[in-house]
Amino acid sequence: MTPSFPQFEQPRLGEPYLLTPGPLTTSYAVKEAMLRDWGSWDDDFRGMTHELRTGLLALLGEGAEDFDCVPMQGSGSFSVEAMLASFIPPEGKALVLANGAYGQRSALTLRYLGREHVVLDKGDYLPPRGDEVASILADDPAITHVVAIHCETSSGILNPVEEVSEAVYAAGRKLLVDSMSAFGAIELKPSEIRYEAMVSSANKCIEGVPGFGFIIARKDELESAKGNSHSLSLDVHAQWAHMVKTGQWRFTPPTHVVAAFIEALKAHSAEGGVSGRGARYTNNRDVVVAGMRELGFETLLDNRWLSPIIVTFFCPADENFAFDQFYNLMKEKGFIIYPGKLTVVDSFRVGCIGQMDGNVMRQVVIAAKESLDEMGVSSATPPLQALEERAKLAA
Repeated sequence: MTPSFPQFEQPRLGEPYLLTPGPLTTSYAVKEAMLRDWGSWDDDFRGMTHELRTGLLALLGEGAEDFDCVPMQGSGSFSVEAMLASFIPPEGKALVLANGAYGQRSALTLRYLGREHVVLDKGDYLPPRGDEVASILADDPAITHVVAIHCETSSGILNPVEEVSEAVYAAGRKLLVDSMSAFGAIELKPSEIRYEAMVSSANKCIEGVPGFGFIIARKDELESAKGNSHSLSLDVHAQWAHMVKTGQWRFTPPTHVVAAFIEALKAHSAEGGVSGRGARYTNNRDVVVAGMRELGFETLLDNRWLSPIIVTFFCPADENFAFDQFYNLMKEKGFIIYPGKLTVVDSFRVGCIGQMDGNVMRQVVIAAKESLDEMGVSSATPPLQALEERAKLAA
């Protein structure tokens, strides 16, 4: 039986739906929460900061008492850099598990930080596996930390962080998780998956707006992070210690964004928390994948690895297909899709998160069909090379 979810209204003033992994389409209530100004040092705003931190910790479930939440101004990448710099000491060494742009960005961040690191590069979309991690750690005792991407939105792959975690802690090392595009819709319970810290952002699965990220870390790791950071503004320990002492952010907080996030957290809870939000996103994915496949499109990934966050589709081989034209036609119909990031074959991506349900996703499929017809594309079948690339993953 198809799950039943609330009906979502068309964004006001003719705004298109954002079929991206964030920023995403937000609710009217979230937008309206930003219409009031807040004093950053006022007790009311301190209460909002406390509500934000405790609300996020509650999403961890059992074991949350061992963690604390540290919001950090800026985009998600600011918080990723803050996490890496604060929890990997200058004398540490990291193993970065990369299968797309965001694993590579973590490696680039570590180069900027001057932290020693090695990269397990799985290409555009193959998942890192636990046995590979175990082998690398056995061969290199200098590695102190492993950095894993929960959902790599370059391809839409949901990486197997549980088996990675098992390999990391069996080898006596520590795991840091970039759950930027997954936290809030995919469980990351510390009672089931061991990690020292994870990072995400306001404008992802909680359905807030851009302006801050957050690091959720074990309290003992936060204590031991003192003095590690290269940066005044991105020092997680300093931000945490100041918040514990005063209830305030060290520097000017994104007050309107925090107000919007509080509203988004309320809606998240009302929807059923992580499981409820994840169920809607999963249904969104299933609807759009089934519909696009009926049109002849092929997904990059086998069903086993498809995340409920974003899906990569191969571009059709038909000579009349041009992505830029397809993009503009979809936008005219009310949907902003995402360009692909694969290096070998042409692709595009369709996000499944934000204020959308299965009814909206069915409209996405109709818009795709109409766009193909307008372009004179008779078949959405991808080129042979694309199918050969997918076969590598299946192998």
